[in-house]
Amino acid sequence: MSAPEPALRLAQAEADAAAARERLSSTLGKLQVKLNPRDLARQVGRDVADKSAAAAQASLNTAVRNPGAVAGATAAAGLFLARHRIIALFRRKPKHKPGHREREPGLGPQD
Repeated sequence: MSAPEPALRLAQAEADAAAARERLSSTLGKLQVKLNPRDLARQVGRDVADKSAAAAQASLNTAVRNPGAVAGATAAAGLFLARHRIIALFRRKPKHKPGHREREPGLGPQD
């Protein structure tokens, strides 16, 4: 009876190994599906779209609650972007025509 016992243990070990291989294969298959780059990119895209929509809605709600602050921020941004043109409005205008040169000594026939 000692002969069948090692054979039985061998068969059980082979069955356990086959079951472990099947579990490993199943796990690898699931990981390949989860880690598919196309699916990951699609999921990230959905997540970003959801988060940006939520952020836009929160911004809109804040703007509705605080219209004065939004108007002030918009005015400040407009003034910042138009600062060069605004400064140009207050600069002194030249008294002579563009292209006209003042008489400089040593440049004319009168010298």
